[in-house]
Amino acid sequence: MRSDAERTVRAILEAAERVLSRNPAASMEQIAEAAGVARTTVHRRFASREALVDAMIGWATRRFAAAVEAAHPESTPPLVALYQVTANVLRVKIDWGFAMSRALSSDPEVAAVHSAVEERCRRLFLEAQTAGVVRADVDLEWARRVYYALIHEAAQSQNGDADAMATRLVDTLLRGVGTEKGLG
Repeated sequence: MRSDAERTVRAILEAAERVLSRNPAASMEQIAEAAGVARTTVHRRFASREALVDAMIGWATRRFAAAVEAAHPESTPPLVALYQVTANVLRVKIDWGFAMSRALSSDPEVAAVHSAVEERCRRLFLEAQTAGVVRADVDLEWARRVYYALIHEAAQSQNGDADAMATRLVDTLLRGVGTEKGLG
């Protein structure tokens, strides 16, 4: 795709994310207006509203995978990688909330990307456990599910910047919210 066509598609995708986040029933015309292009341009690039949403999901999913990759979880100390993955993923989930909320699509490419990210997360948690960042007696599957839930909730709240939310989230994951006295 030529660079101007790529910019147009990106502008449409970004506008669609903004518009559909505010109004999931928004029309293609409203999306075109927000993108600063003619409705025919949107229809030329995306045959239907469903095709546009599918493209948004694909775009957001690739950004999600790139966010994890950018943290270099295989070559960075586990605690640093966990923090960086968290901050990066929160940025994508906040910026692409509408698309990411629909990312569990039937598209095999999207499913493959999510599966690969999940495997990287599984390895990161195992490495964190091996390094002593996560207790040896912790069920890593449960810990990952809690981690995913914390990310989801943090992205929904959108309170503060991604770095501050990542720090709070990782601290909550690793230290919990109780005290030793509460276990007694």
